[in-house]
Amino acid sequence: MQSNSITSIKELKKILNLYLSKWKFISFFVIIALALAYTHLRYTTSKYKATATIKIKGDKESQKLPSLAELSGSSLLSGSSNQLKDEIEVLTSRTLIANIVKNLDLNITYFEQGKIKEQEIYNNPPVKLNFFAHDSVIQQVDTTLYIKIKSASKFLIFEDDGNSLIDRDESLGKSYAFGDRIKTGFGGMVIIPNTGKHQPKIGSNLRISIKSVSSLLSKYQSNLTVSTSDESSVVKLTLEDNIPKRAMDILNQMVKEYNRNVITDKEEVVQVTSDFINNRLEIVFKELEEVDFSAEQLQKRNNLTALGSQADIYLQSERQNESQINNTTNNIQLIDYMQQELEEKNKNSDLLPSNIGLSDGNINQVTRSHNELVAERDKLLKNSSESNPVVINLNNQINTLKENLSNSLENMKRSNEITLANLNREDARIRGQLYSTPTKQRQLRDIERQQSIKESLYLYLLEKREESAITLGMFTPSAKIVDTAYSTYIPVYPNKMFTYLAAFIIGLIIPVGFIYVRDLLDTKIYDKDDLTNILDVPYLGDIPKTSKKRKLISKVDYSPKAEAFRIIRSNIDFLLSESKTGAKKIFITSTKAQEGKSHTSTNLAKSISFSDKRVLLIEMDIREPKIMQYLNEEPTSKIGLSDYIADPAIKPTQIINPIKDNSYLDVIPSGTIPPNPSELLMSERVKDLFDYFDDKYDYILVDTSAVGLVSDTLLISNYADLFIYVVGADNVDKRQLVAVAKPLYEDKRLPKMTMLLNGTNFHKKGYGYGYGYGNNPHKNKKWYQFGKA
Repeated sequence: MQSNSITSIKELKKILNLYLSKWKFISFFVIIALALAYTHLRYTTSKYKATATIKIKGDKESQKLPSLAELSGSSLLSGSSNQLKDEIEVLTSRTLIANIVKNLDLNITYFEQGKIKEQEIYNNPPVKLNFFAHDSVIQQVDTTLYIKIKSASKFLIFEDDGNSLIDRDESLGKSYAFGDRIKTGFGGMVIIPNTGKHQPKIGSNLRISIKSVSSLLSKYQSNLTVSTSDESSVVKLTLEDNIPKRAMDILNQMVKEYNRNVITDKEEVVQVTSDFINNRLEIVFKELEEVDFSAEQLQKRNNLTALGSQADIYLQSERQNESQINNTTNNIQLIDYMQQELEEKNKNSDLLPSNIGLSDGNINQVTRSHNELVAERDKLLKNSSESNPVVINLNNQINTLKENLSNSLENMKRSNEITLANLNREDARIRGQLYSTPTKQRQLRDIERQQSIKESLYLYLLEKREESAITLGMFTPSAKIVDTAYSTYIPVYPNKMFTYLAAFIIGLIIPVGFIYVRDLLDTKIYDKDDLTNILDVPYLGDIPKTSKKRKLISKVDYSPKAEAFRIIRSNIDFLLSESKTGAKKIFITSTKAQEGKSHTSTNLAKSISFSDKRVLLIEMDIREPKIMQYLNEEPTSKIGLSDYIADPAIKPTQIINPIKDNSYLDVIPSGTIPPNPSELLMSERVKDLFDYFDDKYDYILVDTSAVGLVSDTLLISNYADLFIYVVGADNVDKRQLVAVAKPLYEDKRLPKMTMLLNGTNFHKKGYGYGYGYGNNPHKNKKWYQFGKA
């Protein structure tokens, strides 16, 4: 368990050192990412958020407590919730937003151009445009004006070619004076300068964009957010814009437009009732004038001037009866008026007059319900069409209410007519008893009765008209402002902290990911751990990579390479420490060529010879010999190992080449390259050669062929006391090494097989360790050399 923990810590440290060794590479990407983030923040147009809070009030606020049925069901809040959703739809409708754009002139924007970016000017632009065309025409124009201020009174206008004014030739512009009438495709216009501190700067470049109102609606709708909770009528409006003052103005204007529309809708019903009463007043007034005139003429013709003295002959019962006749007649007249209103086909509105004085409360309730449905339908038609299913449903309900109202009025009229007939019969009976009343006096009384009826109806209508006038000015807005629009003036886009953090993370992810993927796909061997993790073979040591100019070690040498060969020499002595007579035979091989097999053989032979041990280096890689080239020696004779094996007449001593300046090292070169190397190495002469030199040297080092390419090494492997399997760092593939070396070790085809890693570069993958000695072992590292020894 402890071993696994130590291994995990070691692997973690190894991975950490890998990334730390590439800190310059990673830092480069991080700096580039942060620089791009800074550029993005510097030149991106910021967006700000403005917020306003309102409370939507219902048409009526009931004072009664909810019933148990309402409390137990979902109906308590469902109605208000649906109403709130409807009001939000109206609040965010294209019609309302279009009115805002028109009222605030949002379709005309002013920009001052700079060398890199342009700045929009919302409050107090340097110039102002006045148009001769109607607003409806200007609100459909899409064009851009480029203006260059030449002096306090002159400016240039350039055609819209999509380019900035910075590098434009002034000769291409048309010169005008402020106040001149400028002809355009949408009519004439005049450009006037701003005064005071906001007046245009000489030499400044302005871009004026005129957009159609319809093209801006989607933009503002998408930037507008409306939020509310399920159990509250408080609505929060949020708008994002690159100018915070404009966002606040839009939200405040939105609340004003909404309240104005709501009040207008409510006043329509009252206005219809008021118009109805005024029309009836005109008719009753004319009728009253006719009755008064008839009474006047009758009195003149019959000299009826003392009728007041005859008032005592009218009984109390007649007065009560006449009062009932008046009330019944009024009701019939009002019913007739209401029926005429229902039957009119060419009305501008379906709204009906309400609360006109009918005694039947059911008719008044039906009239109010009818007007509420008409108002709801008209509100939907502002943003919809007649084919909308909701509108069709409302029309059906309105028609049904009209039919019910018509039937109720007819029934009520019949009932009042029956009542009136009974009252008239009673009145005739009473008048019959008054036999002493002259006929002329009765005629006058009839006229006075009609006069009284008309007068009471006239006074009643005057009272209702006054009530309507008072009601018309008492409507309050439906949206109560909780918080007027405000802004923190802190950009919501782009978010500086988020942008820099994202850039930093991306700047890390790209190089780290690249390093990780490259390391994941890398199947080469780089250090001892890479080798021992795939092969359970004794590890002899590793040789650090050095420059090509310094291939061989020397006797007085403190380089990491020389130290490595001294360590390998000690490890070999430990492995071959058991008592053995004769020379210690060490064979060196590899998986393939170019792994440093001959380089290892040569330097190991020299390192052992520096310890005053007699060493014989035999070049048995007779296919591609390199030993003499590494030693920079010329053979003393042209014959070598292959010649000795092929020619029994050649003696072993004839193929030995002593090395200059090293009396302890001799070399047997490969000799002539034969056409049949494998068959040649199967000769008994090879055994005779080893037997001959067995007691004449302390060590016999044999540079053999690569076992992964040819079988030459396997033919002579039985003569070895120890096999050194050289693995080239950053050279051989792990899969190839496992396929070749592992079976050789498991099948024991190479005696005492050990692994040696050649050409290690401990800084390449940031493993952070290696040989700490060298020409200056006490040299301090730089602060930034994380993984270097």
